[in-house]
Amino acid sequence: MVLNTQEHTSKRYDAELETVRSRVLQMGGLVESQISSAINALSTGNVQLADQVIADDDRVNALEVQIDEDCSHIIARRQPAAQDLRMVIMVIKMITDLERIGDEAEKIARMTKLIYSSERLTLPRFTEVKIAAGYAIDMLKKSLDAFARIDLAAAASVVRQDRLLDDQFRGILRQLITFMMEDARTISTSIEILFVAKALERIGDHAKNMAEYVVYLVKGKDVRHVTEEEFEREASSD
Repeated sequence: MVLNTQEHTSKRYDAELETVRSRVLQMGGLVESQISSAINALSTGNVQLADQVIADDDRVNALEVQIDEDCSHIIARRQPAAQDLRMVIMVIKMITDLERIGDEAEKIARMTKLIYSSERLTLPRFTEVKIAAGYAIDMLKKSLDAFARIDLAAAASVVRQDRLLDDQFRGILRQLITFMMEDARTISTSIEILFVAKALERIGDHAKNMAEYVVYLVKGKDVRHVTEEEFEREASSD
């Protein structure tokens, strides 16, 4: 009888952990949709879509609160240890990054509304911004996939891709400075586009954080603030 009770408890415990993991992926999917919609709104001038992105931030925040409460209950009732404890800690950190990514998507939506709310003589091309957005969304997808499959190789690819996004951001910055120097009428819009580009760069940083947590989960080692080469070694070692 005692054995059956332990098995039942273990199954319930496993189910609680799996529920938390599923909710993190649900939150990640919502945030990913926010970014895509925000960039779509920016590219097309769809202000209603931008409003929807802003409204969806409440759903992201609610998921963060719910998952955080779930983790607190698991710690209090189950007293997890070893990898289970690292999993719970990882989830708490990940939802913070996901919530901040949602904030950055909301920022892009707000900048979109500013850009299209006033009569501008010219609107900028968004080609470079869309390239940066592609990097940011792909990094987020890979980080979530690395979390779902506990895949260190996928986590390492996110860290490598962060360098590409940083380079793209610097290229956009140089381009915007040139625009502003050549024509003062572009200053307002250029500054708003700069906020968008910076938001995408920050999304990449948060996705990179999430990839680093996967290494922490598997290896029990904090790889934040290490060099890319050190991260690669840690991710590839047994």
